[in-house]
Amino acid sequence: MKIFVSVYQNSSITKAAKELHLAQPSVSVTIKELEEYYGQHFFERIGRRIYPTAAAKEFYGYAVHIVSLFEAMEKELKNGDEIGTIRVGASITIGTHILPSLMKEFQEQFPEIRMEAVVNQSGTIERLLLENEIDLGLIENQPSSDSVCAVPFLEDSLVAIVPAEHPLAGKCDVTLREMAENPFLMREKGSAGREILDACFDMEQITVHPAWESSSTQAIVQGVAKGLGVAVLPYLLVKRDLEQGLVCQAFLRRPIERKLNIIYHKSKYITRSMQTFVSMCLDYGTHQIKEEQQDGRDENPDPDSRS
Repeated sequence: MKIFVSVYQNSSITKAAKELHLAQPSVSVTIKELEEYYGQHFFERIGRRIYPTAAAKEFYGYAVHIVSLFEAMEKELKNGDEIGTIRVGASITIGTHILPSLMKEFQEQFPEIRMEAVVNQSGTIERLLLENEIDLGLIENQPSSDSVCAVPFLEDSLVAIVPAEHPLAGKCDVTLREMAENPFLMREKGSAGREILDACFDMEQITVHPAWESSSTQAIVQGVAKGLGVAVLPYLLVKRDLEQGLVCQAFLRRPIERKLNIIYHKSKYITRSMQTFVSMCLDYGTHQIKEEQQDGRDENPDPDSRS
């Protein structure tokens, strides 16, 4: 299976042989034996390259995790005192505002465990999970692959922001169509927030041609603050800017809400340290909900209450 995984990832028997320090004929024989054993054809040669068949793609989904689990077992049994590692991937919003706190808390409790993090678009995080490049992911949407399991841990919303002097600033019951009458500053295609916003526009049959697209939320916020247009962005990313008055919120008639998810591969063995990190994420979400409820009570005190 190690040989198969290497051939699949390199799309080459020659490169796999070099990577594994094996003779090329040995690699070819191994692939042939696997094909005979499973009664499947795994690779097709076209020109000088080999391409995986549908059967190979399905087999790879299992093999990459079996190999990973075997290596983890070898490491644990042979080097029980060796420091373990958890590889976490997070989308940009979560990686910016949530993951640092989670990692700090985890490292304070388990300093002997090394944590590695990757922050990228949700789609990239899911792909890295499928390729076993990370152990756990934290993303802003539902995974697209049936091989990925998702556990919601926090709710977030997308909010409309406008310049401080804009007619919609502070206005309630604002529609997306009203927002779309202004130049729109948007996140880049492929980002979770952009996908959700595009879907909302499609549902209401609104066509928007962005005046500005950026992978930087702060670039968009600054553009809105300077009066270049309006935007709809994750609340977590603009909360501080709203509190500081850099931009103002226009309150949407139909709030755009979403769930943030912990994801893992269905074939992945979840170690105790990974389970602990997942529990920490769930506790974080519960704590945030309680804080928001408390903030709501502070802003809207019971009129019958006495000091």
